[in-house]
Amino acid sequence: MSAEAFLIVKNGPLEGRQFRLIPGQITTLGRAPTNRIAVPDEVCSRNHCEVFQSGGRWLVRDLGSRNGTKVQGQTIDGDCALLPGQQIQLGSTVLAYSLDPTAEAGESTQRDPLGSDTSPEVVIVGIQPEILHRSRQSSFRVAEAHTRDRLGRDLARLYRLAIDMGTATDIADLAETVLEGLLASTAADIGAVLMLPVPSTGLPNCADLQVVVYKSRTPMPYQRVSDSLSQLAMSERDAILARDVSEDLRLSKKESVNEISAQSVICAALRSGESLLGLIHLYSTDLSRPLELDDLNYTLAVADQFAIAVENIQRREQLAAGLERAKTENQTLREQLRVETELVGDSTSMNRLRDRLSRIAPTGATVLIRGESGVGKELVARAIHLNSTRKNGPFITMNCAALSESLLESELFGHEKGSFTGAVNRKFGKFEQAHQGTIFLDEVGEMSLAIQAKFLRVLEGHPFERVGGGTQVQVDVRVVAATNRALEEAVAEGQFRKDLYFRLQVVELTVEPLRARRTDIALLAQYFLDKFARKIGRPAMDFSPAAAELLRSYDWPGNVRELQNTIERGIILATGPRIDVDDIQLSALGRSSTDTISSLPPASNDFQPQSLDDIERQHILATLQVTGGNKSQAAQLLGIERSTLDRKLKRYESDRKTPI
Repeated sequence: MSAEAFLIVKNGPLEGRQFRLIPGQITTLGRAPTNRIAVPDEVCSRNHCEVFQSGGRWLVRDLGSRNGTKVQGQTIDGDCALLPGQQIQLGSTVLAYSLDPTAEAGESTQRDPLGSDTSPEVVIVGIQPEILHRSRQSSFRVAEAHTRDRLGRDLARLYRLAIDMGTATDIADLAETVLEGLLASTAADIGAVLMLPVPSTGLPNCADLQVVVYKSRTPMPYQRVSDSLSQLAMSERDAILARDVSEDLRLSKKESVNEISAQSVICAALRSGESLLGLIHLYSTDLSRPLELDDLNYTLAVADQFAIAVENIQRREQLAAGLERAKTENQTLREQLRVETELVGDSTSMNRLRDRLSRIAPTGATVLIRGESGVGKELVARAIHLNSTRKNGPFITMNCAALSESLLESELFGHEKGSFTGAVNRKFGKFEQAHQGTIFLDEVGEMSLAIQAKFLRVLEGHPFERVGGGTQVQVDVRVVAATNRALEEAVAEGQFRKDLYFRLQVVELTVEPLRARRTDIALLAQYFLDKFARKIGRPAMDFSPAAAELLRSYDWPGNVRELQNTIERGIILATGPRIDVDDIQLSALGRSSTDTISSLPPASNDFQPQSLDDIERQHILATLQVTGGNKSQAAQLLGIERSTLDRKLKRYESDRKTPI
């Protein structure tokens, strides 16, 4: 067995240190931190020389250094065998080759005032891997003279990178920008940014780290840095530069070794004060271009800037969400002023509806509102919200029949930036906007089966994901749904999920059509008359008896919505203090065929067969006599347009069968 050999530093920055040479391994010396013996001496070359064993002897070889390697004062050329006691000089550093470090160091052994020996530190060279540097603060903060040239270049790069980081719209975009900048400015060819789900002030588990973005400039894929090295960086909140990670079982994962073959690695903590946000991993797989101390400093500076940018993005997102909610709440507050009075009516069905609503609203149960289009289902939903414990939360409405399937999914659940064409920013969906409030889904029966499935999971309390995203979103929302469709038939036809049907039908409210509660027509008409008169600045108005009777007798197929529009139109057309029949324009949809038959004059006993044209003419003229010649009122009763009536009267005049 060969004797142990040592290199003992006699002069230079490492003076007094001893390095054991390991048989079978090459010991490199130079200024670069990736050398076995890193000599912090500016006169040394980055890779200056190497000491190796051959034929039982130790030899030294210059590696093309700028100032050469000297043995016993003579510059060597080629391999030079070493003898005990000989000195190797590189730059201002002198090392002695020795087989007995005790004898060499004897003269340096001192006795301290307490009587203990102070011996030179012995470093065993070759134990894998070495953590070359650890730092909590980038040297960019305090620049030394020998780093100023590189510092200037790196500061310029950092400045440009900081500008790019400022344009990032979300954390994924920011991480992409940062990693691209690090790979361009360091010796790393593989890297990743990993984030914790929430910032941690303690020591999180490595399993909690989630890869936000990774890049590889080589055919080799990214693999995580070993848990032990990541845990070390997280525990001290610092940055670590290590080398030959692939050869150490403590700092590498066996399954990653063959994939990466990393020669050096940087693991840098992302810090915000004492909180840990995540880690940056950088690898160099190129033997000729290892990561160095300057790369560590640059990465640490970028990591600090990254943490600040993350905080800014999170604040922007919180402000955006708050602004969206403020807009919604502002709209809700404006509309709350009129909700209570808009459930107008004293019919039996309306009183029954109010009674059920007062009992349902405080419970927080899911409600399904049924009724024809225009009966006021949204007003009932608002009343439920305002009488519930969520009344101080947002009230969000969504018509499920208004959008295509893809757009409806985006509106309900939100989307991430770039998830589809036109998705230039992250969007918070209706469910997120309604958090701790109520969401009203009108025409819920028009949802596609795919969206029904996702909607059902939200109803059951499960989290959901935005379109194009992977983050789980949990919301606390009360659902009030409405439909004018027969859901039972849709379930039978396979167009509506049975489980969703039963989940929605916890409590059901039915709003009857206006024609089934005619006693409410006059009250609603007067309410809308007063409301719109104030809106356009008109003095108090009322209805003529004929106009009131016309409104009462009409079937209102569009229900309360049609009545509201008719009254608003009547106020605009009216020229006096009251609305008359001439000012009311009704749709023929509301008049059934039986109305026309019942309005015909009774047949006389001396009935004579006549053509339909003659009967029509007689009926029109009789109706004009009943209305006292009022053509607008006659047209309303006949169910035809005023222009049609005028045209028919002109034809009768031209026929001169009967004077008009």
